[in-house]
Amino acid sequence: MDRPSWDEYFMQIARVVSTRATCPRRSVGAVIVRDRRILTTGYNGAPRGLSHCPPDGPLHDWPRGCMQNGHCIRAVHAEQNAIVQAALNGVSTRDATLYVTCQPCNHCAKMIVNAGIIKVVFDGEYPDEFAMDVFREAGLEIVRLQPDAGGVAEKLL
Repeated sequence: MDRPSWDEYFMQIARVVSTRATCPRRSVGAVIVRDRRILTTGYNGAPRGLSHCPPDGPLHDWPRGCMQNGHCIRAVHAEQNAIVQAALNGVSTRDATLYVTCQPCNHCAKMIVNAGIIKVVFDGEYPDEFAMDVFREAGLEIVRLQPDAGGVAEKLL
């Protein structure tokens, strides 16, 4: 029987979670796991109860605009939503692993460190070297899965 590794398994779940994303620029999913048990999930999109960015049309023209300096200012990131869901429901993320469908940005990296998460596994790129510097300084284990290479894991830190 050919079974996925635990990292591949939870990353597959993060990919499914990403299908709920409401940001038209990028769909990202995150899963926080401890002891091979899912604690929370999150995807990127507008805050709860607020309208989403429009799926069609220029994002900069929509109410007060979603885009500023090349970044969507309306969307909450998947990692942030997963951490907030844990806090909202009283679930500790201490010593957990975060699976996310792209490399976290520097804002998310700082939240991940403060949430007590000790390992991040991601499979997509995001050009933010400062985030990697934050992870390095905090001593987190960082792994990048290579989905195009059959799920090969590359330990970055």
